[in-house]
Amino acid sequence: MDRSVCLLLFLAIGITCVTAQSCGYQKCHSLPIKPGMINVHLVPHTHDDVGWLKTVDQYYYGANTTIQRAGVQYILDGVIPQLEANPKRRFIYVEMAFFKRWWDEQDEDMHSRVKKLVNEGRLEFINGGWCMNDEASTHYNAIIDQMTLGLQFLNTTFGDCGRPLVAWHIDPFGHSREQASLFAQMGYDGFFFARLDYQDKANRLKLQNMEEIWRGSPNDLGKVADLFTGDLFAHYGPPEGLCFGILCNGQPVQDDPKLHDYNVDERVKTAENRSMEQAKHYHTDHIMWTMGSDFHYQAANIWFKNMDKLIKYTNAGNKVNLLYSTPSCYVYHKNQAADVKWNNNNTDDFFPYADKAHSFWSGYFTSRPAIKGYVRECNNFLQVCKQLEVIAGPMPFTNGGPSSQTFREAMAVAQHHDAVSGTEKQHVANDYAMRLHAGAVECQEVVSHALASKMKKGSVDPPAAQFCSYLNISICATTEENDRFSVTVYNPLARQVTGHYLRLPVNGQSYTVSAPNGKPVQTQMLKVTAQTAKVRGPRGNATSELVFPVTVEALGFSTYLITKATGRASRSLFMPQVETNVVSMMIPQSPMMREDTEIHNEHLSLIFDSTTGLLKTITNLKTKLILNVQQAFHWYNSSTGNNDDSTQKSGAYIFRPNDTEPLPITTKGSVITKVVTGELVQEVHQVFSDWVTQVIRLYAGQRYAELEWTVGPIPFKDGLGKEIITRFDSDMQTDNKFYTDSNGREILERQLNHRLTWKLNQTEPVAGNYYPVNSRIFIKDKSRQLTVLTDRSQGGSSLKNGSLELMVHRRMFYDDNFGVGEALNESGVFGDGLVARGKHYLMLESPADSSQLHRNLGEQLYMAPAVSFTPNTFSTQDWSNNFNMAYSALKRELPASVHLLTLELSEEDTALLRLEHQYQAADGGTPQTVSLQGLFEPFEVVTSSVEELTLGANIHAEKLERLSWNTNEGTTGNVSQQCWDPSSATVSLKPMQICTLRFHVKRRW
Repeated sequence: MDRSVCLLLFLAIGITCVTAQSCGYQKCHSLPIKPGMINVHLVPHTHDDVGWLKTVDQYYYGANTTIQRAGVQYILDGVIPQLEANPKRRFIYVEMAFFKRWWDEQDEDMHSRVKKLVNEGRLEFINGGWCMNDEASTHYNAIIDQMTLGLQFLNTTFGDCGRPLVAWHIDPFGHSREQASLFAQMGYDGFFFARLDYQDKANRLKLQNMEEIWRGSPNDLGKVADLFTGDLFAHYGPPEGLCFGILCNGQPVQDDPKLHDYNVDERVKTAENRSMEQAKHYHTDHIMWTMGSDFHYQAANIWFKNMDKLIKYTNAGNKVNLLYSTPSCYVYHKNQAADVKWNNNNTDDFFPYADKAHSFWSGYFTSRPAIKGYVRECNNFLQVCKQLEVIAGPMPFTNGGPSSQTFREAMAVAQHHDAVSGTEKQHVANDYAMRLHAGAVECQEVVSHALASKMKKGSVDPPAAQFCSYLNISICATTEENDRFSVTVYNPLARQVTGHYLRLPVNGQSYTVSAPNGKPVQTQMLKVTAQTAKVRGPRGNATSELVFPVTVEALGFSTYLITKATGRASRSLFMPQVETNVVSMMIPQSPMMREDTEIHNEHLSLIFDSTTGLLKTITNLKTKLILNVQQAFHWYNSSTGNNDDSTQKSGAYIFRPNDTEPLPITTKGSVITKVVTGELVQEVHQVFSDWVTQVIRLYAGQRYAELEWTVGPIPFKDGLGKEIITRFDSDMQTDNKFYTDSNGREILERQLNHRLTWKLNQTEPVAGNYYPVNSRIFIKDKSRQLTVLTDRSQGGSSLKNGSLELMVHRRMFYDDNFGVGEALNESGVFGDGLVARGKHYLMLESPADSSQLHRNLGEQLYMAPAVSFTPNTFSTQDWSNNFNMAYSALKRELPASVHLLTLELSEEDTALLRLEHQYQAADGGTPQTVSLQGLFEPFEVVTSSVEELTLGANIHAEKLERLSWNTNEGTTGNVSQQCWDPSSATVSLKPMQICTLRFHVKRRW
């Protein structure tokens, strides 16, 4: 209906007219495309970091201008009226963490105006996640969660017209193959990024291969994970000389011929030249200009006024056609080129990224190890919190009470490419941690209420749960100060967990532990190490650690009752406590040990060299595999940019060592100071220096060794920046190949000094071979595989045959000059340098046996049991009479290859469920089927209500129609892989497939 007719009807009889929607690809049909000319798609955009130099709040409000003049609210305030002033104008917005905050502050009139612009395709959301997440340090679980948070907001607020069609990662520092796969599974048709290795980009420009079909899962999901991908020509800013905002230096279009500074001819000539220069590197007659940059459009009228003029005068010629557009319309018109066959040979990723010869952005794979560890830990607890909201029901959480929402948003913000990456200023890192802590505290209330509701049998309420956030350094007031306490262990996995060990700080000499069935549990007492006491300082005073194994049912909890034993009578009653034997007490300067030291359990034997005290041999006792391997700590001296090759320094982003061979960290003589043996755990304590220590443990029944490292404060008096690694040197012949995970999912093969799709001229032989390790790295030969799993994201490599290294900590004294403006010189709790403590998990298996084992272990580490405590005033019998001591929310376990990735409340009686096939076909993964009928104990899935959604949970799977692309191997793109069968109420999963379902729950009470 014509708008004037609509207005007359409204004035006459009160009919309200709704503007016809022209969103999606419909909006692209009306663009003024001119065949035979270079059609330049001008994309007005702003890149708004969700924290970097300033905190999230400071960026939104425009505060702290001494650091940066950036205020997101003013961008959105100014863009809306500029779009309304000219119907040809377009604008895209990306970060929902900012947009939702702005949206919530607006009145209904503004809501209506914005919805109109969205419905007409003039304001378009691109990417649509809560943030633009990092791609190296992020786990796929957290990526999916943060994207879902933003996409569901858009879907709820704007419907189909709010759905992003194109992914937009213009600033992350390298790009993972798994990220492309996830975007494809979310239903995107295109993916654009700006940061591409300088050599790779030069090669692609030469070959006209700046745009291609990226194969995100070539061996498992196949075409489902294929995605049209483009590298932006001019980074993510406008062409040189054509920047028009208040943050630009470009000349405005001065079009009054009566004035001396009239420059229309020069401005048009610049536009034509930039267009033709770019077009020769691309297929089709369509190219894209990113008209904006970091926090641009705070004075939106300047940008739009000059772009209007540039379009008008340039289009008066016959060479170039400039038009307002969006990335989705650009993708649409690229797709319409029927005569182009797109390359689809890329199955690699884009790591590590270098922007010049000696600037490899591989330092941030490890930067800020403490916050990387905290993000991983918090995501674990967030999944627990979300699950228990569904299991226990929403009753305690209505009317503004505690919920998981605060934690969800904090975790989503933490995935930003200047958050978990470790590339933010220190005060911003503190702000990220504060937000995570606030969310975790609120979720502790949720978890406490939920567990209590499932424990309660009758009228007596169980004690409120207490949480101990510093168990890794033996701090827990509940266990230290009480002679009787309970421990409730919740298992977020869909399979029973057995042989999981708890280590609780205590002050007694002996304790008895009672299992949920009332039977005594074997325990072992160990002294708190001097290093742990030093790290925790005055925050705790436990003298010992109580160690015992727990068994927890699938998606459920078990409660263990602990009592301090007084006298020999109570110890003889519960015989299970075993003695700990300290085999040797040696200082690093002591004489050499007379013979090698061995610790072992039923699966592994570890032998340590008699002279050095270093790990010497690993033996798999079941398969008889033997590996000669030495493990030690070393440090690279960080470049200060004072050598002949380059002035580039190591910093938060850049890893650039001064030498290719690191320096050893060791004292004279043996590094072993203590060997502890016992029936539950055996330990070797190593001191490499006064700031690097390690405890290597073998727990009974476990197929891996645990290596707990403590590094810091990294010394600084010598003025040398240091980048600390742990290195394993073995007798394997690995052909210069090693393997790393991609965001915790699929495995990629790496080869020293090699790139899969282009010829590398290696200029940094160490940093140029470092890759992100999110969960695991391994090397192998024909019969053996050495796998190291991590508890956080780190950088890793194999720089020579049989060697494997991981960077665990780094401290520098110079900025690397990429914007952060600070040296990566973190302080600790007590004002000294940061002390980082983490764990590596070491496995030796045959290659055939390794894949499923390390995937299962990785799942257990990432979704570790959550532990809560209560002081206990009940007797064992009274506790058992009043409370459930064990519970499972599943009536049957899921198959070993199927992971319960997501269980969360969508609405009060609606749940979102994701089931994931976590094995690759190469791991021996085979199709799996799971029935939802009778699966859950506390509720029934209303199968008639089940909706299958895309991975981002914002599109019904059967409604998804992706663009198809012509490639050298046929067509790709619009391929369905639906998993839900309503006739049988079953989910069918192929290797690496994730099934996303939403359904109503029918409570059983």
